[in-house]
Amino acid sequence: MNDVRRQSSGFSLIEVLVALLLICIGVLGMVAMQGRTVQYTQDSVQRSTAAMLANEMLETMRSNRDQVYTASGNLNPNSAYFTGSDGYPKAPEEGSCQPLPANANPAEQINCWLTRVQETLPGASGLAAEVHVCRAGSSAGTCGSAGRAIEIQVAWRVKSGECMDAAADSDSDPTICRYRVRAEI
Repeated sequence: MNDVRRQSSGFSLIEVLVALLLICIGVLGMVAMQGRTVQYTQDSVQRSTAAMLANEMLETMRSNRDQVYTASGNLNPNSAYFTGSDGYPKAPEEGSCQPLPANANPAEQINCWLTRVQETLPGASGLAAEVHVCRAGSSAGTCGSAGRAIEIQVAWRVKSGECMDAAADSDSDPTICRYRVRAEI
């Protein structure tokens, strides 16, 4: 009769500790996965915002083709839409962009757009050289002097290694994410 009681006495302390260890490993895995999900979601929101801003400028330029192209149909290198090598032109006066007047000239439109980029994307105000609207160069991220394509690039700052851009240059700053679009209008 003693043998029957000893066999059915329940779980041993070792079995309980092993079960507790397995549960802790599972919970830690779920916490790590949650942190990665938040990171991916934040990157997705920032990329969507960058795409919206780039497309907004592309459509603004498309609606004012006479300000982008010369009479002969070539891109006008002196168009006010093209940012200089230093990126941002002068900041507009506060409140002048809300809403942007329908009769605004290209310089006002690009200034207001650049201000929106600075306000919307984290750390963009310190990246003047990384944000540009120009005639597309021979490789992505460069401005050129030939062709009909336009490149619009916006950039924002993230923590090191958090930019999910698989196409980023290996020698580029790992704290800067870039979104660029090239198009002919």
